[in-house]
Amino acid sequence: MADDKDQPFLDDIDALEAEYEAEEEADEAGLLTPEEMQVEIEALKDRLIRTLAEGENIRKRAERDRRDAETYGGTKLARDLLSVHDNLSRALETIDDGLREQAGGLVEGLELTQRELLAVFGRHRVVAVAPAIGDKFDAKLHQAMFEAPVPNTQKGSIIQVMSPGFTIGDRLLRAAQVGVSSNPSTAEVKKDTSES
Repeated sequence: MADDKDQPFLDDIDALEAEYEAEEEADEAGLLTPEEMQVEIEALKDRLIRTLAEGENIRKRAERDRRDAETYGGTKLARDLLSVHDNLSRALETIDDGLREQAGGLVEGLELTQRELLAVFGRHRVVAVAPAIGDKFDAKLHQAMFEAPVPNTQKGSIIQVMSPGFTIGDRLLRAAQVGVSSNPSTAEVKKDTSES
């Protein structure tokens, strides 16, 4: 009997079984080893950093969308008001000196209305694109309505402006309608004369 007491493992079988069951329960409960915990911590850190970056990107995108809505939100209304500007311009172009003397108040009212419309456009970043005769044709801002060979002009230069264009912010609202010179370049003229 004394030998049995000297062998504690035989006496502690119940304690060993309880310890083994506790280890199994810990494994089932998902307790991790320190190495596994470190891997899990790194994965969670990575997810957190990615989530924070995504949140920042969403914030920046929302801010950009808000600015775009502020700048370009009135695009449709501005495009519709361009015809009002065109009609006022045509009305003012037809006024001669006799009519100006006869109906000075009316003419002044039309001019004030057009200036106010342009001021409102300016407050909403709607800017006129008014090319000058002789400027180079730019397909991003101008719409060629016709081409004509006009003496003493360079090919691709503007020879007539039918109506101004408009931009809103940095986007084109309406292209300026222009006539463009189709004169051949001096190199083409020399080539044609040398061939004949």
